Amino acid sequence: MTGFIGAVSVVIGGASGIGAAIAERFAKEGATVVVADIDDDGATARATAMGAPAWAHAVQVTAESSVGRLFDEVAAKEGRLDCVINCAGVNSVAAITDMDAADWQRVVDVSLTGAFLVVKQAALHMTGTGSIITIGSLNARQPAAGMSAYCAAKAGVSMLTEVAALELGPRGIRVNAISPGLVDTPLVGPLFAIPGMQAEFLDNTPLGRIGTPDDIADAALFLSASQSWITGETLNVNGGAHTRRYPDVLTSLQRSAAR
Repeated sequence: MTGFIGAVSVVIGGASGIGAAIAERFAKEGATVVVADIDDDGATARATAMGAPAWAHAVQVTAESSVGRLFDEVAAKEGRLDCVINCAGVNSVAAITDMDAADWQRVVDVSLTGAFLVVKQAALHMTGTGSIITIGSLNARQPAAGMSAYCAAKAGVSMLTEVAALELGPRGIRVNAISPGLVDTPLVGPLFAIPGMQAEFLDNTPLGRIGTPDDIADAALFLSASQSWITGETLNVNGGAHTRRYPDVLTSLQRSAAR
């Protein structure tokens, strides 16, 4: 896809945070944006605020039937599918020896299995060239104590991206991932509330600032609109944080809880 006028883009997790910034950026570029989210009310509010031709659809990425219905509806209403950006993901922080298996499964189901289902169903509904992007994480390559499920799931997303690019390339479908560092969204509010944690993240980010949702939207726009010869790539967008170390979130949480 080399332009957005008339293009149809689906943003999963588009009700808030990174997904909302991506949805709004793509709409400004002229795309018809479908805001999809498990938060149906939030997705509807976001699409309404953006105005026509944006519209909303509920989706649960862990259920293939739900993902399939989303893309069936897009095909029925729009007749095409050009770009899909999947921002869905969850986390759970606990040491491996303390983590409940159900918490592990929940993180992997949403962050990895959900990514697989979105790539699969999006590809089945793309009749020509297209772009599929999954929002991964710095933790795909940088381990973090207490985040075994999340790190493993996001590492899986990077390899899923490469395999999907290999399989779907002959059809003209490009598959990439974006690997953000710490981005200022409502989800990281509790993390910033831990004394010293924000400063530690900044100390480990060469560019010296926390990311914004617009930083990730810029990367999504770049991969979708401009680069027809990039596929199978996980693009680091983290201020250089991958060159240093990940803060010890688990110990900081334990210290904070003990106070």
